[in-house]
Amino acid sequence: MTSQFRPALVLLLALTLLCGGVYPLLVTGAGKLVFPAQAAGSLIAEGGKLRGSSLIGQPFSSPRYFWGRPSATAPMPYNAAGSSGSNQGPLNPALVEAVKGRIDALHAADPANKAPVPVDLVTASASGLDPEISPAAILYQLGRVARARGIAPASLQELVGRHTRQPLLGMFGEARVNVLELNLALDRYFPVR
Repeated sequence: MTSQFRPALVLLLALTLLCGGVYPLLVTGAGKLVFPAQAAGSLIAEGGKLRGSSLIGQPFSSPRYFWGRPSATAPMPYNAAGSSGSNQGPLNPALVEAVKGRIDALHAADPANKAPVPVDLVTASASGLDPEISPAAILYQLGRVARARGIAPASLQELVGRHTRQPLLGMFGEARVNVLELNLALDRYFPVR
């Protein structure tokens, strides 16, 4: 029995050290060397103050900011520790009511806007943390943000264009805009008076 126990214990300790210590340190070191910003959480700091991460959505409710995709995380929106979707199917009455409520809130915030509401402004993503929305969702909100900041929509549209990421190699994925990065640029270029 001891002839089998000792090699098994040595193998357990060796694999624990290799898989639980050496490998994670090696991968972490390589990540920090090759992708330092991403390995640190893609954090965005301005003026020495941490503003958020470009990988996690942030709540914005003021009319002078673009609003991101709704979050279904609990107990609060955009809770990175509770990443999850609502798991409500398209025929679920609770989802239908939530979407209607979000559409009503968008119409109340900008009553003159009669354009169709983009789907990503009224439905939560699978993670509940999506930091990006479609250019259509940004353009839907452009008039409201321009009026709230007292600027010409054309100036704002140019800023949006600079922050729109195109599909990888022109064909993988869709065009998208990071809401936090765009809102921080709004404050830099068009501060509220």
